[in-house]
Amino acid sequence: MRIGLFGGSFNPIHVGHMALARQLRRLAVLDEVWLMVSPQNPLKQGRSDLLDDQLRYQMARLALHGEEGLRASSYELRLPRPSYTWNTLQHLHADYPHHEFTLLIGGDNWQLFPRWYRAADILATHRIVVYPRQGCQPDRTSLPENVQVADMPLLDISSTAIRDRVAQGLSIDGMVPAQIAMLVRRLY
Repeated sequence: MRIGLFGGSFNPIHVGHMALARQLRRLAVLDEVWLMVSPQNPLKQGRSDLLDDQLRYQMARLALHGEEGLRASSYELRLPRPSYTWNTLQHLHADYPHHEFTLLIGGDNWQLFPRWYRAADILATHRIVVYPRQGCQPDRTSLPENVQVADMPLLDISSTAIRDRVAQGLSIDGMVPAQIAMLVRRLY
């Protein structure tokens, strides 16, 4: 199977994540996209607003219930920390030797990619699809052969905006899947 790995904190998961995963699955010609709920990102230390790992995973599972080709994954939460993509990929290849894994990352993460642990090894062994993020468009002329940019519109929604709206008592209707809206309001 061809699996796209879409990692993130999903704090909380929202309709933008889901729309992006659907589009990336189609554009990258993937059998499934695993929305990999990640522990604290080593390059984003110091966040105090991150919900418990299992709560974020359960929300993702509820949100993705019935979504064809999209799956919430807690795989990375079981691995040693800090969480490095290279280590996750090594474990995935050992556990799923017949799957082909493609990394799905935002333009912001692509800008940070040279700082990733074993970035050169990841580039040498995996296909990477970069999706647009505000202010982060990769230079297509300098991309390695196995890196492609997904031509898709920017999605103007963020988990931060959702948390802020909940804190202010504002509506989040249409921003998160209906099946998790009450849970999001209660947790944030």
